Amino acid sequence: MEWKQLERLADIYEAHPDVNRFFSASHEEIQSGLTTDVYFVKTRDVLESLGKLDAHVVAEIFARKSGIYAGLPEVLRLLEGKGVKIYSLEEGEPFEGKEVLMRIEGPYSAFGMYETVILGMLASSTGWATAARECVDAAGGKPVLCFGARHVHPAVAPVMERAAVVAGGCVAASCILGAKLAGIQPKGTIPHAAILIAGDTVKLALAYDEALPEGESRTILVDTFKDEAEEALRVAEALGDRLDGIRLDTPSERGGVTPDLVREVRWRLDRAGFGHVKIVVSGGLRPDTIRSLAEAGADAFGVGSYIAHATPRDMTMDIKVVDGIPVAKRGRLPGKLENPRLKLFS
Repeated sequence: MEWKQLERLADIYEAHPDVNRFFSASHEEIQSGLTTDVYFVKTRDVLESLGKLDAHVVAEIFARKSGIYAGLPEVLRLLEGKGVKIYSLEEGEPFEGKEVLMRIEGPYSAFGMYETVILGMLASSTGWATAARECVDAAGGKPVLCFGARHVHPAVAPVMERAAVVAGGCVAASCILGAKLAGIQPKGTIPHAAILIAGDTVKLALAYDEALPEGESRTILVDTFKDEAEEALRVAEALGDRLDGIRLDTPSERGGVTPDLVREVRWRLDRAGFGHVKIVVSGGLRPDTIRSLAEAGADAFGVGSYIAHATPRDMTMDIKVVDGIPVAKRGRLPGKLENPRLKLFS
C-alpha cells in the first residue's frame, strides 16, 4: 500500500499497517516517517501552533566515541529534495569522540521529524564499519571478508555488509545484496551442509570444481569429517593446481582454529608441494585472534559475529542555531562548532 507522509499526530491514528507481513520497514515506510519516534511528530503539531515549524535551524550530529564514519549515502537519499544543506565527513573517515560528523541547515519542517531515522542510519553503519576496520587493521594487509549476514535480521544484513566493505575495508562480503550495493560481487566458499550431504569432502570438492564456472575461487572446507591437515592434503591432491585455498572453520567443541593448527596445515601443504594453496580461516574471529592467526600463516579471514554484533556508535543531534541566533541545551556550546573536515554534499 502507499503510505501517506506523516505531517501531524492525527496521521498516525490513521496508519494501519498489515501485521501479517515481514516486520522490517519498507523504504516507503521509512520515508513517510513511520519509523521515527512519535514525539517528533507531536513536535510538528506544537511548533506549527506557534508558527515556528519552518524556523531555519542548524543541527549538528556527533558521536560520543571515536570510530569509522558510515551511513552517509542513506541520509543523503532520505533528505534528497528536502531543501536542506548537508555538510558531512566522507564515508570511511576515522573520527574522534564529540567531533561534528554532520551539519544540516534548513527549515526544521524539512528534516526534524527524521532525527530518529538519521541517527539510526549513522549509528548502525558506523558501528559495523568500525568493527570491520579493527579486523582489517589486525590482518595487517591480508584480506578480510565479511560473513556477518546470518547474525542479524535480513532486513539490515545488506546495510551491515555494505558498510563493512565500503567504509570498513573488507575486500568482500557473502551477502549477495550487501556485496552488490557495495559495487562488488559476493564471495564465499561452501557450507558444511554441502559436504555432509555429499558424504565426503573430496567428492564434494571434485563436484564443486566441475560445477562452478571459471573465475570462481576453488576454496574448500576441510574440517567436516577428518583431521584438517589430512583433509587439506586429500583435497589438494585431488584438485592440484585448480585448488585456490582451503578453509579452516573448526568448531569450538574441537578447540577452534588455533595458530598451531594453521602452522601445521601450512607446513604439510608446503612439504607436499602445494605452496600455492591459501589458508582461509573463519569461526568467531576477533582482532586479537586474527592477529595471531595471521602471524601463524593464515592468508585470509572470514569474519561474521564480531562485525555483525558491533556496538552502534551512539549519535546525538543538537539544534545549534535557530533563525540566526546561536542556541544550545545546557552542557552544550551554542552555535556552530567548526570542523574543517566537513564537506558540502547537498
